[in-house]
Amino acid sequence: MRDGPVLERREDGVLLLVLNRPAKKNAFDEAQWDAFADALRRAREDDDVAVVVATGAGGDFSAGVDLSAFGGGRPARTDGFESGYHNTMDALVAFDKPLVAAATGVAIGFGATFLFHCDVVYVGEGLRMRLPFVRLGLVPEGASSYLLPAMIGTRRAAELFYTAEWIDAARALEAGIATRVVPDAELVDTALAKAREIAQHPVSSLRATKRTLRVANEAGIRAALAAEDAGMKQLAGSPENVEAVRAFLEKRAPDFRALRRRGPG
Repeated sequence: MRDGPVLERREDGVLLLVLNRPAKKNAFDEAQWDAFADALRRAREDDDVAVVVATGAGGDFSAGVDLSAFGGGRPARTDGFESGYHNTMDALVAFDKPLVAAATGVAIGFGATFLFHCDVVYVGEGLRMRLPFVRLGLVPEGASSYLLPAMIGTRRAAELFYTAEWIDAARALEAGIATRVVPDAELVDTALAKAREIAQHPVSSLRATKRTLRVANEAGIRAALAAEDAGMKQLAGSPENVEAVRAFLEKRAPDFRALRRRGPG
């Protein structure tokens, strides 16, 4: 595997992508967003790749967005995308081959919502998943506001979004988020074995099958992404969001009650 924010290994028609910022629990900065998007696009265009398996280095899948990278300023992009996140979402929504996840440890924010785009999701027994968006003073992202209710039902999804509570492996399986729970030590091997089984079939048939599976969801996904972007633009930088990010960086619980007491103006 070559070094970088996303490691790649290809074998028997299967491309393994490893999120590789273990010191940050594989949280996404701009470099990792763009590297992940580039890897998905290359895999889509490569006829020798039938299946992609995504996992994380160091015992965690991904802690989502790297909040510690906020406030540092980003160079202007020249690729037409508003951010690395938007670059990744464009590549992910367009990806038309089987996508298998092998997730354990923390799967927070996009580390969780990415799993909703996967066709097969294996989770380790140590999985700790969370949808932290209201806790950050924000709205869901990654089209999760559509995909999760479609997957597990509106009321179950609402409970997970509104509470931002932790979801363990057993609950992820029971809810229908995970395909199977396996021991952490066997997780990647299990996902790769299934991917190799899938990769034996014609890529043209796999692609056509994936299109039939997701055609009914395409409009909902794109509408959700637009609504989520609007919500993010409205709430990002709000007093609640600033308090949430500051609390994260200061390793304390956010205090939204003080903001409520202060009131408007």
